[in-house]
Amino acid sequence: NPLHLQLSIENSLTSNAEVTLSILTMNNWYNYSILLCQEDWNITDFLTLTQNNSRFHLGLILNITVNLTLTNDVISYLQFNLESIKDTTSTIVMFGCDMEDTRRIFETSTQYGIILPEFYWIFGDSQNVDELRTEGLPLGLIAHGTTAASYFEHYVQDAMELIARAVATATMDQPELALIPSTMNCMSRDTLNLTSGQYLSRFFRNTTFSGVSGHIKVKESAIINSENHYFIWNLQHDPVGNPMWTRLGSWQDEKIIMDYGLWPDQTQRYKNQYQQPSRLHLRVVTLIEPPFVFTRNVDDDGKCLAGQLCLDPMTNDSGVLDSLFESLQSGNDSVPIEYKKCCYGYCIDLLEKLSEDLNFDFDLYIVGDGKYGAWKSGHWTGLVGDLLSGAAHMAVTSFSINTARSQVIDFTSPFFSTSLGILVRTKDTAAPIGAFMWPLHWTMWLGIFVSLHITAVFLTLYEWKSPFGMTPNGRNRSKVFSFSSALNVCYAILFGRTASIKTPKCWTGRFLMNLWAIFCLFCLSTYTANLAAVMVGEKIYEELSGIHDPKLHHPSQGFRFGTVKESSAEDYVKKSFPEMHEYMRRYNTPSTSDGVAFLKNDPETLDAFIMDKALLDYEVSIDAECKLLTVGKPFAIEGYGIGLPPNSPLSSNISELVSQYKSSGYMDMLHDKWYKVVPCGKRSFAVTETLQMGIKHFSGLFVMLCIGIGVSILTTIGEHIVFRLVLPRIKKKSKLKYWLHTSQRDVRPEVRPSSSYSD
Repeated sequence: NPLHLQLSIENSLTSNAEVTLSILTMNNWYNYSILLCQEDWNITDFLTLTQNNSRFHLGLILNITVNLTLTNDVISYLQFNLESIKDTTSTIVMFGCDMEDTRRIFETSTQYGIILPEFYWIFGDSQNVDELRTEGLPLGLIAHGTTAASYFEHYVQDAMELIARAVATATMDQPELALIPSTMNCMSRDTLNLTSGQYLSRFFRNTTFSGVSGHIKVKESAIINSENHYFIWNLQHDPVGNPMWTRLGSWQDEKIIMDYGLWPDQTQRYKNQYQQPSRLHLRVVTLIEPPFVFTRNVDDDGKCLAGQLCLDPMTNDSGVLDSLFESLQSGNDSVPIEYKKCCYGYCIDLLEKLSEDLNFDFDLYIVGDGKYGAWKSGHWTGLVGDLLSGAAHMAVTSFSINTARSQVIDFTSPFFSTSLGILVRTKDTAAPIGAFMWPLHWTMWLGIFVSLHITAVFLTLYEWKSPFGMTPNGRNRSKVFSFSSALNVCYAILFGRTASIKTPKCWTGRFLMNLWAIFCLFCLSTYTANLAAVMVGEKIYEELSGIHDPKLHHPSQGFRFGTVKESSAEDYVKKSFPEMHEYMRRYNTPSTSDGVAFLKNDPETLDAFIMDKALLDYEVSIDAECKLLTVGKPFAIEGYGIGLPPNSPLSSNISELVSQYKSSGYMDMLHDKWYKVVPCGKRSFAVTETLQMGIKHFSGLFVMLCIGIGVSILTTIGEHIVFRLVLPRIKKKSKLKYWLHTSQRDVRPEVRPSSSYSD
């Protein structure tokens, strides 16, 4: 039944043989010999593949399974046979040998003082990655194997994808056969009409793809073969001279895909175990973006005592760069002094660390157009363009990893994680006329003055009802404590007035007066403490909730915002919010520093600036005037990576080192070094200057004083009206002394001469 498909998940010996054959073919190692560690090991598939290729020549098949104790005789046997073929054989392929067997072979030969001839040693069998060791093994040893076995779910997913791909392809040709099951008469002899099952079976047999479990293809019309992805490793020196397994590439779709690229070469054999590999020389491009990359002028002698010497030629022409760096490295340095800069910062420290650990030298220059890189006018600009043109081998700066760039260049794993943010500027507003009232809420002001008058009423009542009060009935006093006297006392305590006042004489009145004084003390203390902060004015800023804020999507009243041209931030806005990008294009700036400067101008050129939050946080921390602020929720999580040309041999090893730096705490140390800046370093000076409150801060009090003068004139006129018109009528109609509690002067002409009272 052609529709009865079976999935084969076993790693066949044929696959191992094909991987080994691909390694030999890629490196032109056609002269080989075989070393067997197990007598019954099946090498038929490998021999068949090599015999079918006329370029391969088999030297010897050495079998050491007769004595696995590896005595001196066995080692001498190996040495004798290998010496005899060293001029005609370049490679030894080992079958049935695990790591332990191989280690014992070379350790025993070293123990007996026997030096085996130099060959390229290859494991012909798939090895377990977790069991790869370095002790006692020869440098240059090549191994291959899978990193981890696929899960059952992966095979199910690939099986379903096989069906989906086959049906989709069949539907595009004849949908009526692919989607509508056909019926047939089993008794019919007509075999000319093609059934839907027969039609689909053809597409099942011809469907191949790379699935999650491996490369999927159908063999023998009914067997689905899932070939695991094999990885290839080579035992090499690490930067400090210790042996280290380095991944060279992978084997997929019956071919080798180079990963690292530093394969062993016939002209570069390892002469001994301690020989260091030659140092690479790379050209690195960067972009100025504090705190990741700073620049300063070189010293008087044209050197950099601190940081790395870098060139700023303002071009990306490879020929110009070649001549400049050749002149720089030669004895006669003719590079113009204005081209020379000293580069330092977070990324420069990281680059120096990578140079030390990966054993390479580098020339450093600043990108000519000052751009990160974008597709423009049919070509890539900035850092991406330099990598694609071959002007640079590496780009190290705050280089955001995004989809568009990843399709044309390679990135290492992120060394710094960040997101996009929004930067705004705070503004100091002048205090309005009524600012002196702000320290206390209006309910508090109302409560104070209501309490004052209530206290005055009770002081008057207590004084007049007491036998010791300052009243005509109280010890025949010559003065009277009236309601006006109580108001005078309460206002004098509240405002700290030092004018002469009449205090109550009774004990109850004095107790109440002291309670009022305590109340006023706390109120005035709170008022005074908050007055200075209120009078300097309020800091206001554009309140934005994030990238989805209506002010950004529907800008009005001249709201201006932008980002850096050809940056990942612009690419994100362009793809996610085309209308917003079309509006903000006129406000985009060449660099982050320009955007911050436009934001801080007086008057400001921008109201908001969108960029990587890692860069914005640094600008906020070094702002001496403390006027910058990040607002809203971060969005568009991204990472900074090191840019490399496509299919660069350095990507995997740099990524592994970056992971090691993260786990060891080195990246945290770099962050603390370059981000540990005192926030708003000059804030104390700025605040001191602002707290010098001028007359504008107290304009409300002056206005109130002027109004009070005008009102007092009206009060004076009212007093004259009352004295000349109202009092004469009252005196004629009533002679009672109950007016004394209001004011003694109102009834003074009616009081006996022997009992005069003063108020």
